[in-house]
Amino acid sequence: MKKLLFLSLFLCFNFSVFSQEESSLDDYKRSSLYTFMISDLQQEHSQTIQDAFAAYPIPDKFNDHNSQLRMLPKLVDENLSKKELKELQKDSITQFLSNKAIAKAMVAKWFNRSENGGFNMELIASRGSYNASDIDIKVAKQSERGLAMIADAGEELLKNTFVVVNNFKYTNKEEVAKKATGLLSAVSSTASAAGVGGVSIAADAASLGVGVMGKGYVIKTDAHLYKLVWNEEVAAIFYNDYWTEDENIDAERVAAFENSDIFQLEYVGTETAWADLQSTAFTKKSDTELITIATRKATDAVIAKLQRAYEVFRTKTPLLSGDPLSAKIGLKEGLEKGDKYEVLEQIINKEGKTEYKKVGVIKVEKKMIWDNRYLADEENPSELEYTTFSGSKNKYYSGMLIRQIN
Repeated sequence: MKKLLFLSLFLCFNFSVFSQEESSLDDYKRSSLYTFMISDLQQEHSQTIQDAFAAYPIPDKFNDHNSQLRMLPKLVDENLSKKELKELQKDSITQFLSNKAIAKAMVAKWFNRSENGGFNMELIASRGSYNASDIDIKVAKQSERGLAMIADAGEELLKNTFVVVNNFKYTNKEEVAKKATGLLSAVSSTASAAGVGGVSIAADAASLGVGVMGKGYVIKTDAHLYKLVWNEEVAAIFYNDYWTEDENIDAERVAAFENSDIFQLEYVGTETAWADLQSTAFTKKSDTELITIATRKATDAVIAKLQRAYEVFRTKTPLLSGDPLSAKIGLKEGLEKGDKYEVLEQIINKEGKTEYKKVGVIKVEKKMIWDNRYLADEENPSELEYTTFSGSKNKYYSGMLIRQIN
């Protein structure tokens, strides 16, 4: 009997270890993202910026929740003060998203709405790593566990669905440099007339530097973040009043969903980021290539800033390894030395809902941050393939999730 008990415990232990080691890094519930940009066809190089944005994939740490509509028209006159412009831009974007029923379209995509108006749980099952048969509405409604899993899907997936609207601005660095050169020359002349030779020489040297560094492009973006509103009230109305399936379409429910206005996006905040690229003095890339690179780098940079600024937008990332403590995130996500991350163990409770148990804190190691920015392998070659963290040894394992806390 003792031998059997020992054998059972041994097998359970080994199965647990094996499961931890073999757990897929993709087997976790990502936040989902839908991105837009404001299209300003009067802006120089607007088509290049637009093409670069449209072709750039959603970051790996998000589910791609994009739909066909990706461009917003220019909504406001920008000859206003910065404060007035920021508020008007936000209000105009909010109104546009509401008029176009983007929140409803996002819900329809989550539930695979067909042309006939029927829904199913296939996408939710796939993205949430649920058993498709267990989360089927007809089956789920017959058990507490099934209903709990549907509630879990709402909490973990729909509730963590976001929209980012980018407003890109292009600047030719050479034009800025010419203005700066003129200012520096004026400083030099004034200083020379006053007999202050050192200032004159310094200004002339700075002028030369601006002339060289001014050959390139700056792409700036103001990014506005929104979150899909999904709560118990919205979920109850959706399942009770709108849910219908292709096998037995209810025309009244189809119409009720189409006429509904309960789905909303809530504004979270706005951040600004930019990327600049040097031109002919340093590279053989074409203007189009440089502007494309700058647009994509600005896109990555502003998403990183939004995550640092707004906790609700921070994503979970799986640990790649427990020894060394590492994860496939880096400079693209805005990591800095000393950044702290909580380590979370994902648990499925008895009701079938996901829970996260904090098991510790790790810190980004100095000089061990992976440069995973766009074209980093070309511009800043490195042997690093992941970011390394410092923390307790033999405590964490591959597949545990980490989330920034500072």
